[in-house]
Amino acid sequence: MPSASQTEVPAVSGPTEEPPASVTVAPKPALQAAPSATVDAPTATAVVEELDAHRPIEAARESYERVTVDQKAMINCRADLNQLVPFKYDWAWQKYLNGCANHWMPQEINMTADIALWKNPEGLSEDERIIVKRSLGFFSTADSLVANNLVLAIYRLITNPECRQYLLRQAFEEAIHTHAYQYCIESLGMDEGEIFNMYHEVPSVARKAEWALKYTREIADPAFATGTPETDQALLKNLIAYYCVLEGIFFYCGFTQILSMGRRNKMTATAEQFQYILRDESMHVNFGIDVINQIKLENAHLWDQSMQDLARDMILEGTQLEIDYARDTMPRGVLGMNATMMAEYLQFIANRRLAQIGLGEPFTGVKNPFPWMSEMMDLKKEKNFFETRVVDYQGAASLSWD
Repeated sequence: MPSASQTEVPAVSGPTEEPPASVTVAPKPALQAAPSATVDAPTATAVVEELDAHRPIEAARESYERVTVDQKAMINCRADLNQLVPFKYDWAWQKYLNGCANHWMPQEINMTADIALWKNPEGLSEDERIIVKRSLGFFSTADSLVANNLVLAIYRLITNPECRQYLLRQAFEEAIHTHAYQYCIESLGMDEGEIFNMYHEVPSVARKAEWALKYTREIADPAFATGTPETDQALLKNLIAYYCVLEGIFFYCGFTQILSMGRRNKMTATAEQFQYILRDESMHVNFGIDVINQIKLENAHLWDQSMQDLARDMILEGTQLEIDYARDTMPRGVLGMNATMMAEYLQFIANRRLAQIGLGEPFTGVKNPFPWMSEMMDLKKEKNFFETRVVDYQGAASLSWD
């Protein structure tokens, strides 16, 4: 047993070797070490000697090699994820830059007029009030679901650094969106318990939230890993659920309703925030579809007939849930629209989502009954929008939607 004045430090290579004679340290007095106490030289030497510098380099030699473009892949990539360049997916990096240029914050928007209108008993009809509350109730939950899915699952499983860079930006934008809904709810003096619990208490809202959650549970498990056809397809299902359905269909009824209200000079500050959010979501959907199609391209075996049938069924099921939500929020005509018009619009959007991932258009003859929405949400306008208006997107105060 060492003496009170000397402590032996075991050698790194095993208990059978003699410890170095020089590796002795004077013990610190019990419970008297100051927080700023320094480590003496013999102890530091022992710590350094425990780091076998040769063994880890030999074991992980590949991780120290330069990454080439051909080594990069969307999933199951073993190249060093810390090496951002050379880019393989320039579109992902460009979307990250565009997202940064599209920055805004909710509190930059003055809610005074909305507050006065909301508090005025004659300001809005009961149907209009239901629309505002339902929209804030669903979206405040939906963007949290998206953020959790990104942070807890997708970021870990997408193995491309430039795509991960965009995912970090998207996660921040989801936080801004949740902040915006909270800002509106607090400013208008709404019952926060009622609004934030709609996904528990309002069936049409609850069904959409539950539908999305079931596609997160499996891949959010820390033990889940891709690398087999079954697990790779589980990830693909999640991406379709969140990008094509949750953000690509579930958001459309509520946003159309709120923006229609803004066009009628009602709840204009709330509508302005929803308009900015729509610009973000348009980019999210576009990015997600690019990721889905790239995974299909690199892993053609995953896109078999059963996976195609499942993807089609998911999008059609999501469309019906959103139509049910529209009927619940618009039992009568309001804001120049009704549930029948919204159903056609959602079928139009569903056709587009299915076509974007190569599955055709099942709803024949449907048209867009709200063409004005294309000016705010149409993905085809995205490239022109960001090329021509980036200078206007340095802050919400300078945003112009002419």
